[in-house]
Amino acid sequence: MAVAALPELSMAMPSKRDDSSVPTEIQILNFALTLEHLENAFYTQGLQKYTQQDFLDADLPTWARGRWNQIAQHESTHVSFLETVIGDQAVQPCTYSFPDTDPESFVTTSFMLETVGVSAYSGAAQFLSNSDYITSSAAILAVEARQSAWINSAVLKANPWNTAFDTPLDLNQVWTLASGVIVSCPSSNMPLPVKAFPALSFPTGAQPGQTVQVTFNATTTSEQLYVAFIAGLGATFAPLSSQMTVTIPSTLQGVVFPVITTNNETVTDNVTIAGPAFLSFDFNSDGVDES
Repeated sequence: MAVAALPELSMAMPSKRDDSSVPTEIQILNFALTLEHLENAFYTQGLQKYTQQDFLDADLPTWARGRWNQIAQHESTHVSFLETVIGDQAVQPCTYSFPDTDPESFVTTSFMLETVGVSAYSGAAQFLSNSDYITSSAAILAVEARQSAWINSAVLKANPWNTAFDTPLDLNQVWTLASGVIVSCPSSNMPLPVKAFPALSFPTGAQPGQTVQVTFNATTTSEQLYVAFIAGLGATFAPLSSQMTVTIPSTLQGVVFPVITTNNETVTDNVTIAGPAFLSFDFNSDGVDES
């Protein structure tokens, strides 16, 4: 069955946000601040829960927790910086429910948050025109990327990068991922020009080349759905069966963001049904997949 699906794979560049409205720069900065608040809260809570001994008992390096302390300081600094830039219109922190239950899940959640942060900054850059905002956002993006690479390589002993290009995500795609840990936000916060699509889930341990069943809670009148596997500056499309199964393209490596769409040529809001999800397919120094 997997072989029958593979010839229908197609590749395309992901399209820009399918929305005539253009977010203001203050909205984009507040979008960034919302994500920085989230990261700041995650590290503050996580480092309060897990001691150095907890990290050692989880077979993490002796120096790992100290590095996460530094990352926590970075995120706190990002929050303070953006609050100063935005001024009185700066949004306040939300209430969160993070999925980590031990140091191991703290590490994997940290990697996901840092990686999504990189995709958020690169995807939102198109809405900035102020040169100071562009420069400072690029400086934050670079730190987020270094942190993501450090976690996956130095700690998780996997690939420090994905492809020759990182993956920019649009505002709604990022918000869909972030909303999975956001319980509520203050009503006084500036409304953000974002919406969350229904969550998309893949089986734990799913790997390229496997045919897997996905889950999401959404309805559509489309007779044929597709999974767009967004990676780098492109997307690889595969048909979704009526049993909600899809064959993950065997060529994928690194972090991939799958989205359910009604179109096999482009990924825009008006054809998105659910997702993205966050998948990470490790590969070694020879470029060989590691399951």
